[in-house]
Amino acid sequence: MTIMQIKIEDELLKKETISHENLGFGRYFTNRMFSQRYTENKKWHCPKISDLKPLELPPHIQVFHSGQNVFEGIKAYYSKNGDINIFRLSDHLERFNRSAQRLAMPEIPIERHKKAICKLVETERDWIPKKTGCALYIRPVMIGVEPTLEVRAAKDFLHFIILSPVGPYFGEPLSPVSVWISDDQVRAIKGGTGTAKTAANYAGSIFASEKARANSYDQVLWLDGIERRYIEELSGMNIMFVTERQELITPLLNGSILEGITRASIIELAPKIGLSVREEKIDVYQMIAEISSKKIIEAFAIGTGATIAPVGRFGFKGRDTLVNGGSAGPIAKLLYKNLTDIQHGRAKDFSGWLTTI
Repeated sequence: MTIMQIKIEDELLKKETISHENLGFGRYFTNRMFSQRYTENKKWHCPKISDLKPLELPPHIQVFHSGQNVFEGIKAYYSKNGDINIFRLSDHLERFNRSAQRLAMPEIPIERHKKAICKLVETERDWIPKKTGCALYIRPVMIGVEPTLEVRAAKDFLHFIILSPVGPYFGEPLSPVSVWISDDQVRAIKGGTGTAKTAANYAGSIFASEKARANSYDQVLWLDGIERRYIEELSGMNIMFVTERQELITPLLNGSILEGITRASIIELAPKIGLSVREEKIDVYQMIAEISSKKIIEAFAIGTGATIAPVGRFGFKGRDTLVNGGSAGPIAKLLYKNLTDIQHGRAKDFSGWLTTI
């Protein structure tokens, strides 16, 4: 196997990093990016790290017209000993390849992809925030760039990786969010692209998300596309509930729900703090009733961007229901601590989840 040699363009300029206060999410980007191309005859080639700069692309390439696009969201953290920890890198890259398969795009060999990410993160290590709750967000993207309007798989592709220092997705760690439950639109359906990280899934959620924001909700919770009754996920996150019996319940993966890496991590962590786990179909009407009767005592969204975001209020059919009085609960706080301790190298449990630079 040929070892990938990454070209680092020597005209790179030394630039200052930014303050790590009030980062927001995805607002700032590092000085450099990685890119490589794919063609049928050369496969993946021309890997390089260069200045972050606009892409020069023809207006008639396929990503603009038939939407061939996949991406990932990964985080790197500073460890207490000064190393860099990338959380569950191989799992993210395997999911990237599953998304690529679903969109009829070429896979990127895992070790090649890992090398590109690690080299770029190492080059830009000064941008990694040290504060708990903050991280360097890694966004690999692949797009079809063959210039044609035909609706078919492209033959040429561009893969690039950009980095963004980020704070907590909702402003403060464990800040409760409000969630509007949509019963008239759907995010995805079994057999569609709901299990892939592709831009179309997110584009389709924006109309409802803007409607939710206009009515003072932070996020949208989607129901299944057939009966409009069973809970699936939020626009960019999975969801979990805690019962009075110390059970962690989350929707069963059904072919339309994204297989979240944070979701899988919490499922593995939960028994460590005494929670049993159930993956099952969750009826939205039953869920609302059990929150009202205090049988469900906590709800939280989980994802790479948000980590863990407690849900303080659900809006459904014109009525609001508070969860835990609208505050973050003890289980969300404990899981958040356990997860961030692993990510920052403060705990040895599940250390196999970390790729260390």
